[in-house]
Amino acid sequence: MFPFEHIISIDKEKKLPVYRQIAISIINAIRNGNLKAGMPLPGTRELAKTLGVHRKTVIAAYEELNSQDWILIVPRKQVRVSEHIPTLKPQKWHAQNSSVSYENSFDLPLHISKKDSSQRELTVLPEVFIDDGHPDIRLSPVDELLKIYRSYTSRSFTIKKSVVGTTQGTLKLREELSRYLSVTRGLNISADNLLVTHGAQMSIYLAAQLLLQPGDIIISGKPGYPIANSAFEKTKASVIEVPVDENGLDIHVLEKICKKKKITAVYLIPHHHYPTTVTLSVERRMKLLELSNQYSFAIIEDDYDYDYHYSSSPYLPLASGTHKGNIIYIGSFSKILGSSLRIGFMVAPKNFIQEALILRKAIDVGGDGYMQNALAELIRSGDLGRYLKKAKKCYHQRRDYLNILLQQHLRSYISFTLPDGGLAVWIQLKSPYSVNTLKTHSQLQIKRIDEEENAFRLGFASMNEKELEDAVLLIKKILTNIYSK
Repeated sequence: MFPFEHIISIDKEKKLPVYRQIAISIINAIRNGNLKAGMPLPGTRELAKTLGVHRKTVIAAYEELNSQDWILIVPRKQVRVSEHIPTLKPQKWHAQNSSVSYENSFDLPLHISKKDSSQRELTVLPEVFIDDGHPDIRLSPVDELLKIYRSYTSRSFTIKKSVVGTTQGTLKLREELSRYLSVTRGLNISADNLLVTHGAQMSIYLAAQLLLQPGDIIISGKPGYPIANSAFEKTKASVIEVPVDENGLDIHVLEKICKKKKITAVYLIPHHHYPTTVTLSVERRMKLLELSNQYSFAIIEDDYDYDYHYSSSPYLPLASGTHKGNIIYIGSFSKILGSSLRIGFMVAPKNFIQEALILRKAIDVGGDGYMQNALAELIRSGDLGRYLKKAKKCYHQRRDYLNILLQQHLRSYISFTLPDGGLAVWIQLKSPYSVNTLKTHSQLQIKRIDEEENAFRLGFASMNEKELEDAVLLIKKILTNIYSK
């Protein structure tokens, strides 16, 4: 008797139903040549007894195999392997033959990505989770947005329009967005200068692929935005990190590099630099534009946290000034509507947008037309502007309350500069305190920790006063317990 108990592997701890495990094991045995075409299989009662399962489980497995033509069931007579199966050379059967294929590792050549330890993924829910600067979804106009979304999905006219032109972004959103960016950022653009993307990161990736080739040099800040650097490194370009101080990217260092090497592009966040939250000074902005013209390099300007400025009106973007069309301006609505709603944008000359459009089609044929048109209506109606006014007031209060908490409870452990805007505070630990003590604590998880800078980013906007208190007091408790011993 063929030893079916050896070729059929059952693990009741797996999520995969037992009848499917039986069917997959028999398919693997047929593929490996251990079960040949026309070979008889045991009856359902006999196999159920051999495997220690209910007969109905074996019946379900056989029915699955029969529907896929792996076996032939002759009622009340016989079950056998299909005659249409090609003859294969038998292989030694062992546990691996009947295992799930994707439990194996992919052992053919592939590109291995560099892991980023500064951005920690949330794997378990800790007592306190500190993000790196997210909006509070409890305040955002998501309900209003979804109400508009649902109204669009119920109209035949809007259903037809929702699938038109979504690769570049619906015309309705691009037209509203061009007006919005003109009013809020001073950008003189049309709908043709816009590409709507799934968040700012897609815009960064597309810009990198169009601008950079292997061996090219791109400048970014240090400490900086590691996810952007990762996109640049995928092009095989060299990323040179230039120090960021209290006035932003050190343009003097950049100029020295330009005199020695050919620079292709500079990536920077002039408002509320990530992670340190500093703003690029007016003097450095002017010098950067001068260097860009002199040495012919592109500028990728990240709109990060532009909408949140508390002390005064923010500086207008570099892209709003006079330039030769070499500034690629990118942004996202994730910091307004919440990180789960991935709608970003790229602003560039028309020919650059068309090339980005061609590249984008290779990986993504378009976005959610309903959601894009709903966002356009949210902008047109003024609801987005009203929300931002309310959110800025709330986040301003939370920033100031956090400042009081930090001064009251952590002054002896940390140093920080209260930012003029944005959704987070960059906090450095004083010597001899180490940020690693916060990194390894089970009750606390911080998304952005920088061991080299001995610092971390505390996103305050997503937390109310009680949550801010809990976070600061837990940090105090951890540091006190460790360093008072």
